[in-house]
Amino acid sequence: MELRLSLFGVSRSIDLSGLARYRNAAVVLASALLVLPLTVFLLRPAAVPDLAHGNVAGARSLQQGWAKGDMIVLVRHVERCDHSNAPCLSGNDGITDRSRSVAVAVGAQFEQLGLDKADVYNSPMMRTAQTAGYMFNKVDTGDEWLINCKGTMLRDALAHKVAGRNLILVTHSECMSQLEKDLKLPASTLGYGASLFITAETLKAPRMLGFIEASDWRSVSAQ
Repeated sequence: MELRLSLFGVSRSIDLSGLARYRNAAVVLASALLVLPLTVFLLRPAAVPDLAHGNVAGARSLQQGWAKGDMIVLVRHVERCDHSNAPCLSGNDGITDRSRSVAVAVGAQFEQLGLDKADVYNSPMMRTAQTAGYMFNKVDTGDEWLINCKGTMLRDALAHKVAGRNLILVTHSECMSQLEKDLKLPASTLGYGASLFITAETLKAPRMLGFIEASDWRSVSAQ
């Protein structure tokens, strides 16, 4: 293809065949630049679902799974004293005095779900022991696997799961992130007192159900 131009009696010819080749290459490059981000977006792991704020299907699955004793839930301790300016409950390594009410409120929500067939474990740290005490009226001597959980959180949780009984683990944000990593999910930023639910109807195929922040339980109960 050739373009002829004439201006003030001067004629010029421009060969456009080379430009056509460049145009085709540009189209291919532009398409690739559009397709690659879309592919990455579609293949990325799905975020952990929020079971509150209108997630009716998620809340129903939680209630049904809980009734059958299929659930594993990791509960983060409530506000730690050494990371806050609020008064301590007792000792700098425990929880704040004001967070007792948060633990009691979350525990009441689990009471509504039913604790008659639930096993509760807590890590050996003071903040998790205090949280378990106010949340579930139960404290054990502490289980090291609930703080030393790097690479082993899912394995150890499944090892402690009893068929037909829900498993409640009062632990730390690092262990919750490790569980998400074990399930090949992106890590969530969960607040104090948050709960992370996994359904383990079959121990060979545990599945993330979602999370509930401590302040959001009321929106779950209202569904």
